[in-house]
Amino acid sequence: MINSLRRGGGNIHRDSFNILVRFARFLLLFFILCIFCGCQRASGVSTTLKDDGKVIFTRIAIVPFQAIRQEDADIKTVRCPVCGLVFRTESYTKGSETVVEGIFLDRLKEEKAFAIIPPDRVGGVYEGVAGALFKADILDVLKKVGTELEADGIILGYVYRFKERKGYALSAETPASVAFEIHLIRVSDGAIVWRGIFDKTQASLMENLLQIASFIKEGGKWVTAKELAAEGMDAVLKDFPGVRHE
Repeated sequence: MINSLRRGGGNIHRDSFNILVRFARFLLLFFILCIFCGCQRASGVSTTLKDDGKVIFTRIAIVPFQAIRQEDADIKTVRCPVCGLVFRTESYTKGSETVVEGIFLDRLKEEKAFAIIPPDRVGGVYEGVAGALFKADILDVLKKVGTELEADGIILGYVYRFKERKGYALSAETPASVAFEIHLIRVSDGAIVWRGIFDKTQASLMENLLQIASFIKEGGKWVTAKELAAEGMDAVLKDFPGVRHE
């Protein structure tokens, strides 16, 4: 009987030890994933910088952001008017371009490296030049607009998808989904010197472990489309010329 109790006690100790070992391994794996994902770019982010030594700007004009959408609901893709990239689209959310533009402006106004010519001033000039140069290449239009405004850089932004979550922060039937693209064009030669792309549909941690850094940043909840766009804007602007890197 005593030997049986001793053997039973030994089994209990071994089982407890094995549980602790498995838990320690889980914590180690979790820690490694946090480090790995924290060092990666946010999911759905892509930036391109043409670093030829001439991407320093002092005066940037911002064309009002535009929503690009299909009139035919059966067609689920749209093409960028500037670079030709194809994006998945959804039903249009009214005013989404203004929301994304506002987020962009709020971030850029924090920088003191360049002066900003706001969209409400640039919009009229852009429409006038685009009307006068009917069917002209978009980059030629932007060069003309920038020249008239005495800017050395000009911004053009497109919103391809801005789908609001369906549900609540802790329980969503469908998640928020956002896609936008921003171009920075050098006025002197019409070169696209920087491009930032954000294209993401929020996924739960169980759906994609590699998004753990984003999941933690989002507070472990289902975010709104505006919150998702703000997250993407912060990631995209890390490579914007002249923006401070913290």
